[in-house]
Amino acid sequence: MKKLFEHLKKFALRGLMALIPATITYFVIRFVYFGIDKRMMSILEHKLGFSIPGMGIVILIAVLYLTGLAVSNVIGRGSVNFLEKVFHRLPLIRTTYRVGQQLSNALALPQNQLFKRAVLINYLKPGIWTIGFVTGSIIDTKNDNETLLKVFVPTPPIPTSGTMVLVRESDTRDPGWTIEESLQTVISGGLIGPGQI
Repeated sequence: MKKLFEHLKKFALRGLMALIPATITYFVIRFVYFGIDKRMMSILEHKLGFSIPGMGIVILIAVLYLTGLAVSNVIGRGSVNFLEKVFHRLPLIRTTYRVGQQLSNALALPQNQLFKRAVLINYLKPGIWTIGFVTGSIIDTKNDNETLLKVFVPTPPIPTSGTMVLVRESDTRDPGWTIEESLQTVISGGLIGPGQI
């Protein structure tokens, strides 16, 4: 009976691991279809009297492409610079715009430049280690110009959410893992990843 239970447990976990990527893909496709394509189709149907499935996505890509072309020429860059000057003078909008601008610049970086490297840091209390990703450094002028690392600590299993902490280099450990191995460990909740530090 124990062997049967272990057998069921083993293959049930494998089934779960196989279904997770498919389920995530399903929800992304569902969001794109219902959140973008279906709404665009209903607008087109209302205006034109007919709809074409998938046209909403095509229009969205076309709008993004044309916007990219527009801001890439001299007139477009001038307009963007003018809007930036206006936004930087408005207190609340200035802060929001800067955050959006910094995020946009970060996402424009190649994937290998978003995170410099993976580290382990003490989190919550000494002796408890968690995976973090170094995103940059900052100078502590109040403490002999000491360099602190900016470390993003992701929340499993969704690495896009988490918190950012400032830590001394000496308070981190190098696990010897690649960024990809570390991300796999976070996403899988530790089920997948390197076997040693």
